[in-house]
Amino acid sequence: MTGTNPLLTRHAEALDLFGDRVHTVRDDQWDAATPCTDWAVRDLVNHLVSEQLWVPPMVRDCATVEAVGDVFDGDVLGSDPAAAWETSARASRDAFAAPGALDHTVHLSFGDTTAAFYCAQMVTDLAVHTWDLSRAIGADERLPEDLLEFAVREVTPYAADLAKTNLFAAPVEPPPGADAQTGLLCLLGRVP
Repeated sequence: MTGTNPLLTRHAEALDLFGDRVHTVRDDQWDAATPCTDWAVRDLVNHLVSEQLWVPPMVRDCATVEAVGDVFDGDVLGSDPAAAWETSARASRDAFAAPGALDHTVHLSFGDTTAAFYCAQMVTDLAVHTWDLSRAIGADERLPEDLLEFAVREVTPYAADLAKTNLFAAPVEPPPGADAQTGLLCLLGRVP
């Protein structure tokens, strides 16, 4: 199904890429620092697992943030972070790929939007956090070109507003001649 929809193709690609990095985290790296202030590797992976767990109730069940509540707060990784990732990624992939799912209205913390918009945001978040995780564990930091282009197109229109949420660092001025990946990372407050 993902082969027929470009958004689902990018979503699957982003899930797979992040999952590849999760599976390469060594036992001695879970407490390593990441480019995300105050997050170690385990915190970063926990954040992404939690985000994927939110997708089925939000997309499939059209639940509100209030209805889901705090069920995905805290440690959702348990003793096997890679297995927790795989379970959550499969649930997210299945929820977005269900027939008609991208046309659903989702009730996010900032208001109602389409599931397609939500999915696009998730793709960008996965891509950027793949870079964060890669940097933290010494893996290949290069994002695939198609995923990178998608993320740049997705986040550019609202990037300036992200720092106002206090969830993102302020944008950083990219160096002269910066490539697209460096530009994206700088836009999201990272220093590549």
